[in-house]
Amino acid sequence: MKKGIKIVTIGGGSSYTPELIEGFINRYQELPISELWLVDIEAGREKLEIVGALAKRMVEKAGVPIKIELTLDREKALKNADFVTTQFRVGLLDARAKDEKIPLKYDTIGQETNGPGGLFKGLRTIPVILDIVKDMEKLCPNAWLINFTNPAGMVTEAVLRHSNMKNVVGLCNGPIGIERGIAEILNVPSSEIFVEFTGLNHMVFAKRIFHNGIDVTKKVISLMTEKEENAVSLKNIADFAYEPEFFKKLNMIPIGYLRYYYKTAQMLNDQKRAFEEEGTRAQVVQKVEHELFELYKDQDLAIKPPQLSERGGAYYSEAACNLINSIYNDKRDIQTVNTRNNGAILDIDSNSAVEVNCLITKQGPIPLTTGELPVPIKGIVQQIKSFERVAAEAAVTGDYDTALLAMTINPLVSTDIDAKKMLDELLEAHKEYLPNFF
Repeated sequence: MKKGIKIVTIGGGSSYTPELIEGFINRYQELPISELWLVDIEAGREKLEIVGALAKRMVEKAGVPIKIELTLDREKALKNADFVTTQFRVGLLDARAKDEKIPLKYDTIGQETNGPGGLFKGLRTIPVILDIVKDMEKLCPNAWLINFTNPAGMVTEAVLRHSNMKNVVGLCNGPIGIERGIAEILNVPSSEIFVEFTGLNHMVFAKRIFHNGIDVTKKVISLMTEKEENAVSLKNIADFAYEPEFFKKLNMIPIGYLRYYYKTAQMLNDQKRAFEEEGTRAQVVQKVEHELFELYKDQDLAIKPPQLSERGGAYYSEAACNLINSIYNDKRDIQTVNTRNNGAILDIDSNSAVEVNCLITKQGPIPLTTGELPVPIKGIVQQIKSFERVAAEAAVTGDYDTALLAMTINPLVSTDIDAKKMLDELLEAHKEYLPNFF
């Protein structure tokens, strides 16, 4: 790659952007970015200008020569880019609120990346991502697409199966959070910990845990059980502990999202309670975002404010910036990302997207073999992968029957009758953002 890197961030007006700016500033000596283009759409113009102004102040305060460009013209931004990051939400938080609210009417989990809500976020997002990919093929064919947009696993699956793009990596901050949580439990630096991850995005498990080369999985499970902290907490998920006997026998640490599948009734009841008391998670986030953007407007602010951690994006900059840094510098370190399986998990099709440990090289991620899925998690992981594949096909084709099939086979949906009712209501609610269906 040429000296002086050009990075394009689509969804540049996101409240997460200061995380990204901070990460690039901290790595400037290794990652000499000359241009950072923040791109958004007309509806996000005001936020883009606010975040862009903060980004410029941060760069100026840090004394690094990164030129920040703001634009609503995606094609102009993409020309000759080296890396393209995506972090947008089609329909904004209002769409997320519908994804969370409507399923509750049918006694079904309403969540932005799982169940019916996850399906509809995918249906809205995948066509936009594939349009971006087409632009990249014309304007920056050698660039890497680093996707942080949820549902990241389903989006990566769609790009791998429904485009010619090879340079794509899906990213989630969840595995870093799990690793940090384990280090905290052991009271050791995270640099001494190695975690073998296996599964899918938001369906990943810490399969084996090592401390300085010694397998300490059972020790960690035992410590977490004693503290009733047997799943690493996430800002947006209720923190219910698993039954100790189940957790010990599972002998793996599931990402927090697995509570939706292993504790469905409890999570559903908690969602209903939260909805009555404070509204959907989207409405809570809207308040946090409003406060953040008020902070961002402060002309004296030139750093990432600590309040951003309340947004649920902890470790985002670490994940995204470390990945870009490792690809650019051919670091050949190990990171957990969403990439083509290529036989890493024997129970998943080789062409599908999985979330596993990978060696990160200039050629991209090389997934490390983790073998067969353990029997206790094999079924749920394969079921979600089937759902993702059918959902991605529905998003691309706009076929109603395929969307209904995806909705019905999702394990959080109890009957085909409710699946059809939810599908019809959510299609109507999101009609504006589903041109493939209308």
